[in-house]
Amino acid sequence: MAETIVEMLSYPFMVRAFIVGILVSLCSALLGVSLVLKRYSMIGDGLSHVGFGALAAAAALNAAPLAVAIPVVILAAVLLLRVSASNMIKGDAAIALISTSALAVGIMVISMTTGMNTDVYNYMFGSILAMSSQDVEMSVLLSIVVLVLYVFFYHKIFAITFDETFALATGVKANLYNTLIAVLTAVTIVLGMRMMGTLLISSLIIFPSLTSMRVCRTFRSVTISSAVVSVVCFCVGIMVSYFFATPAGASVVVVNLLMLGIYTIAGALRRQSVAS
Repeated sequence: MAETIVEMLSYPFMVRAFIVGILVSLCSALLGVSLVLKRYSMIGDGLSHVGFGALAAAAALNAAPLAVAIPVVILAAVLLLRVSASNMIKGDAAIALISTSALAVGIMVISMTTGMNTDVYNYMFGSILAMSSQDVEMSVLLSIVVLVLYVFFYHKIFAITFDETFALATGVKANLYNTLIAVLTAVTIVLGMRMMGTLLISSLIIFPSLTSMRVCRTFRSVTISSAVVSVVCFCVGIMVSYFFATPAGASVVVVNLLMLGIYTIAGALRRQSVAS
């Protein structure tokens, strides 16, 4: 087993996958707790579709994928937040509107330029081979920025997650911190979708927090547990992908699903023991 793991890590693309994947999993898990509690978890799915459209445009223009996708998805996240806050369109409807529009634009751009080739498959379902050295450098830098900002503004994020009205009354600039969460989520989505794919990246946001909530009861414990679960599931998923030659993104999601089942059973047993 140890020899197989050493052999796996002898490939540069696997090392890149682990480095970026662990950082993105950590960022996704931390942000996911607030998004799930605020009932806004599907923003990840919507922004990933916007990212697909941006990556398609970058491919058509022969531009750097992350350099194009990140500002476009950040703009979409801020726009989505503003539209939802204005009550012109409800949150879920706004996500559906933006995501389907961006996906349609991306498919149109690809069909008129490069065609529906292997790159499109990689964008939709992810590929650990899609990460270049430049992508890794930018991903590491931006992931560290996301983590630092989250830790620095942790108490403000906690305040607007549980009681935004009370936070506003105490002088917390809720709109500013909601925008911060949206921007950090947008960056994280773009960094992770090259590996996880457009259709699966939102799982990194949703699964770890839901899994941790089966057992943990406080915001801090859920946050810490989500971070640990997310990183462990990603690492196990990548190893499963390597050993059984399965798609990386799908393998990570299946491991997260199994972990959710384990935590659900553990939580039920814990409640049963307390009740008795």
